[in-house]
Amino acid sequence: MNSALDLDGLRALRRDLHAHPELAFAEHRTAGVIADRLRGLGIEVTTGIGGTGVVGVITGSAPGPVVGLRADMDALPITEELPRPHASQTEGVMHACGHDGHCAMLLGAAELLVGKPDFAGTVVLVFQPAEEGAAGAPAMIADGVLEKFGIQEIYGIHNIPGIPAGDFAVRPGTQLASFDDLDIVLSAAGGHAMAPHLTGDVIVAGAALVTALQTIVSRRLDPAVLAVVSITQFTAGSTNNVISPTARLRGTARCLDADARDQIERLVGEIAASIATVHGVHVDVTYERRYPCTVNEPAAAARAARVAATVVGDDRVDPNCAGILAAEDFAFFLQQIPGAYAFIGNGPITAESGAVHNPAYDFNDDIIEPGARFLASIARQALTDLS
Repeated sequence: MNSALDLDGLRALRRDLHAHPELAFAEHRTAGVIADRLRGLGIEVTTGIGGTGVVGVITGSAPGPVVGLRADMDALPITEELPRPHASQTEGVMHACGHDGHCAMLLGAAELLVGKPDFAGTVVLVFQPAEEGAAGAPAMIADGVLEKFGIQEIYGIHNIPGIPAGDFAVRPGTQLASFDDLDIVLSAAGGHAMAPHLTGDVIVAGAALVTALQTIVSRRLDPAVLAVVSITQFTAGSTNNVISPTARLRGTARCLDADARDQIERLVGEIAASIATVHGVHVDVTYERRYPCTVNEPAAAARAARVAATVVGDDRVDPNCAGILAAEDFAFFLQQIPGAYAFIGNGPITAESGAVHNPAYDFNDDIIEPGARFLASIARQALTDLS
């Protein structure tokens, strides 16, 4: 296959982004590097979409439809664990999810498309800020990215450690979970530890609530629905001889079914109220809906699987993979227009390259090429199919 990819340059760029990570809506350097790279390819660039988002437009040799390709740019508030040559130079921040690699793959796709623009239509490159919980996709949508650039379909890709490097997986329908935040505050009079009968004990109530919330998935939802309710923080008390007047529980709820999401929200409130009544304390529940399920349009998912097979072979593509409980704000794009989100294997999880959101994680540079070729090819195929 003729290669128009500057792989050495893309690896160097990926490692430069890794060494200079930036958090949500603060991706100023990252956006500048990407914009400069696109301009160097002769691509029309718009910056500042949705805050720090960057958009590049590649026009084909004839008029036609418009297809979007998206990569995320932000890093995580995690301290990098291993002393790599390209390790993060920003204390407490690292690319622990591979967004540096996603940007490199999309820039590689730009090289391929610019190098051979023999397609009818337009490809819009969407470099999105703030995927990690800060909802950069809705910010770009609110800023008119879909309407301004006329995007009709959109595709994205995410690396997955634990899948063989360069293998692809995609699923028609729901591929990634909804993601919601729980914030529960229990309150009572508090008092001396010698006299718990004179107070409401928020710590005992909180402990009971943590246990009771686990019955939502194990006993209240359809066992066929993939879901989880996790309490990840329990804060109460300041000393050993005082029963605290307040306790705070925080966590997350995720599932792969919209009806189950509604059921989880209702049950969290009901269970919290019941536990509070039994223990004689007051409860305030905040259930904040964050990201919806990522739902691939079936025809777009099938197209993604076929295209991936042309890049790496049929035996390295799973066209109907299992959904997982990670969440992605790419979901907001798919609520507006058709498209699909695919996985690409990052290789085995090892001590030198952990799972995503892990301080040992690193993106596998060997998958830049297949990822770039997939993105360029899916854009071409979608344009052809939409014509």
